[in-house]
Amino acid sequence: MITIATYADRYFGGVDGLWREAFSDDAPRNTAAIAIPQKQQFQPELFLVAIEEDEVIGSLMAGYDGHRGWISRVAVRQTHRRRGIARAMFEEIERRLAALDCPKVNLQVITSNAAVVPVYERLGYLVEPRISMGKTLPSGGALKTP
Repeated sequence: MITIATYADRYFGGVDGLWREAFSDDAPRNTAAIAIPQKQQFQPELFLVAIEEDEVIGSLMAGYDGHRGWISRVAVRQTHRRRGIARAMFEEIERRLAALDCPKVNLQVITSNAAVVPVYERLGYLVEPRISMGKTLPSGGALKTP
């Protein structure tokens, strides 16, 4: 049985391993050691994990800025794909965002992962005519110590 739960510290090792598998080419600022403590400071209830027999098999992070919701860090273990885990996480996060009166949800897919677009389309997401831009700030997302 798969459970969708809000992230808790006891899941750190499982999420870290999952992200190393799913996001092996990601920027250092996106490692679990940096991203998870940052997320825990803002809307921690919008960070989900999928659990099966005490093992983290999926994750999804979201945020809501009062105007739009954003979904990121969607990952499912390769051994557990095509079992409805992503769908279950999306249904739960959409329920939580709707409870916040979020009118629209956005997600971005990196070009090298474009093969996943049909999965998101089956979940009701549409490719929109947008140009996505980003800027890394001088802190680079590094953890700040008090």
